[in-house]
Amino acid sequence: FQTVKGLQISLQFFFSFWLSVAQYEHLGYPPGYPYPEQEEYTAPQLDPDTPRIQLRLAGQKRKHNEGRVEVFYNNQWGTVCDDDFNIHAAQVVCRELGYVEAVSWLPSSKYGKGEGPIWFDNVHCTGKEKTLAQCQSNGIGISDCKHSEDVGVVCSDKRIPGFKFLNTLPNHNLDIHVEDVQIRAILSSYRKRIPVMEGYVEVKDGGKWKQICNKDWTQFNSRVICGMFGFPGERKYNPRVYKMFARRRKPTYWDYSVNCTGNEAHLSSCKLGQAVLEKSNGTCPRGLPVVVSCVPGKDFAPTLMTGFRKAFRQEQPLVRLRGGAIVGEGRVEVLKNGEWGTICDDKWNLLSATVVCRELGFGTAKEALSGGRLGQGMGPVHMNEVECSGFEKSITECSFNKEALGCSHEEDAAVRCNVPKMGFQERLRLSGGRNPYEGRVEVLVERNGSLVWGTVCSEGWRTMEAMVVCRQLGLGFASNAFQETWYWSGEVSADAVVMSGVRCSGTEMSLSHCLHHGAHLSCPKGGGRYAAGVSCSETAPDLVLNPQVVEQTTYMEDRPMFMLQCAYEENCLSSTSSEVPANTYRRLLRFSSQIHNNGQSDFRPKADKHSWVWHDCHRHYHSMEVFTIYDLFSLNGTKVAEGHKASFCLEDSECDEGIEKRYECANFGDQGITVGCWDTYRHDIDCQWVDITDLKPGDYIFQIIINPNYEVPESDYTNNFTKCRCRYDGHRVWMYSCHNGGSLSSETEQTFPGLHSNQVTHR
Repeated sequence: FQTVKGLQISLQFFFSFWLSVAQYEHLGYPPGYPYPEQEEYTAPQLDPDTPRIQLRLAGQKRKHNEGRVEVFYNNQWGTVCDDDFNIHAAQVVCRELGYVEAVSWLPSSKYGKGEGPIWFDNVHCTGKEKTLAQCQSNGIGISDCKHSEDVGVVCSDKRIPGFKFLNTLPNHNLDIHVEDVQIRAILSSYRKRIPVMEGYVEVKDGGKWKQICNKDWTQFNSRVICGMFGFPGERKYNPRVYKMFARRRKPTYWDYSVNCTGNEAHLSSCKLGQAVLEKSNGTCPRGLPVVVSCVPGKDFAPTLMTGFRKAFRQEQPLVRLRGGAIVGEGRVEVLKNGEWGTICDDKWNLLSATVVCRELGFGTAKEALSGGRLGQGMGPVHMNEVECSGFEKSITECSFNKEALGCSHEEDAAVRCNVPKMGFQERLRLSGGRNPYEGRVEVLVERNGSLVWGTVCSEGWRTMEAMVVCRQLGLGFASNAFQETWYWSGEVSADAVVMSGVRCSGTEMSLSHCLHHGAHLSCPKGGGRYAAGVSCSETAPDLVLNPQVVEQTTYMEDRPMFMLQCAYEENCLSSTSSEVPANTYRRLLRFSSQIHNNGQSDFRPKADKHSWVWHDCHRHYHSMEVFTIYDLFSLNGTKVAEGHKASFCLEDSECDEGIEKRYECANFGDQGITVGCWDTYRHDIDCQWVDITDLKPGDYIFQIIINPNYEVPESDYTNNFTKCRCRYDGHRVWMYSCHNGGSLSSETEQTFPGLHSNQVTHR
């Protein structure tokens, strides 16, 4: 009975464990999280009658590990028809190229039309075949398709462990597919530097790291290698010391040379060069392994005094990235005629994306994103149908269609760039969470000469600090910042507080770069159950106010005090209103606010329904006590009047075409703003005003700030404020030159006195 009972408990635990895992399975695993062990690669043993083919991914790529499937057979490159093609066939293609698996496949020449014969049609694979040539088809070269039906695949980033590059055909126009690539620091002066910027170029082939012979190696090859590792350029190095090192330690050479044009985003897009015939003593013809020395971008360059720069700040005058979760990714915005605008995704590809990445001090592009994938911008669309050669210094030098019209912000282009590996991820972890995206924050610090893990004091722990943690771990945006973590067990050995007083601006690449206490920690509640915690999300909302609506709806109203009793109870009037009789009037500056959610996920109040506050006078619930702030400044930046508004009814007033409303306040409904929708606070709603009764006539600056206390995480806080010039003559009021934060050049913005960022306002 005990045995049966034990088995029953074990089975219950087993099923409950897998059910708990299954509910988070849709989240996937973040980059770097331990994956299940993959089977080691074994070279395929093919029957003599199996046609010998080679594959490559070509066409208009958005990532290096995707493209049109092209087949080399009978001394000619051709394509594969999409008829009957499925994910099993894509799996065979990707594994034959050395990738662990296929992510998806795309029909109808999504990567452009190929050329030459259509070698395979009506392909039927089980997914277990060693080569596409083993799958059933009409027969090689037998097809009734056109190149408008060329099929493409998207493969996973991860390579098959032990993958061995096999060149089964005497052809030297093949793409290079190896298990991994690295720059290995050789000289002692470079081994401890982070990031690794100089050393041997090594490829992992057949499970072994091998050097590349420098015969036929070019500067273009070095440019591609440096770009892969996050560096915008390469430089010369001292070959003599490496020659001495190569004499002392015999290199192990890869069988081939490399042939890049310099524009490739990844080594796997370069072509295979000549086979390297080793000398009898095991050296290559010129006897040296390839060495590269890369130049880091300004934000990753080490300095003598302070190490790496503490925070990441875009300083480029012509191009910037917005809305990305981590450094080196975001929606591409360009400055033209003093105004920031976006790029339309027509013809947007890796080549153009890489020009942007290098311009900003990163390496090549990992991905060229389309369809507003990293949020939609506002303002003009400055460029469309961008085409670059790849060697431009700036995206503004590339050709584009100046006449193309009709691009909406739903087509905004974005990039993900390769950035140097700084090792930040290894010094931080989330512990005790139910999935890889949440947990107690634990940091690795030096104590008494050794490295120990410990917790972070949660006193004052906010959204900004949580944002930095999620960025450092590559987990996207923060969705919550927790000041108690008793429900997450964490590592018992890491209960002690090792970091306190943390204050982040939100732009730092590592939590250690934020302001924090030194050796003298201060944390009254201590760590353990009161340690700081976070939950992260791959997406976040982004609220942006429509400045034109403010400009068009502004007017002035004199309203008797007896009609403002509810507003008075909610502190929506100036302080002098408490001293006046009920039959006097208050002068109100009124306007409408149209607040769009241009992000990637819905905007929801932080507070749960049960904690919303009921206001009996207005008969509504407040889901956020302060949702917007309205301020009037004199031209020297002094605040002269103010207002604020609680989100008493956060809902979808209207949506873009094709998007359904999800939030409605009626009958104690859910509050929020759906992606692609906007909430309109009409000018005739209580508190949608600034009390200007005591204001003297003159010129002012009007400022609106949304989500001022960062209560709800967003992908971009720089666009949360709107500024207008305001003129009041004592009888009428005008708003003009209204614009969102960050939408104008810094020179133009300087002409608007006062505060230039809501981050400065509420730090």
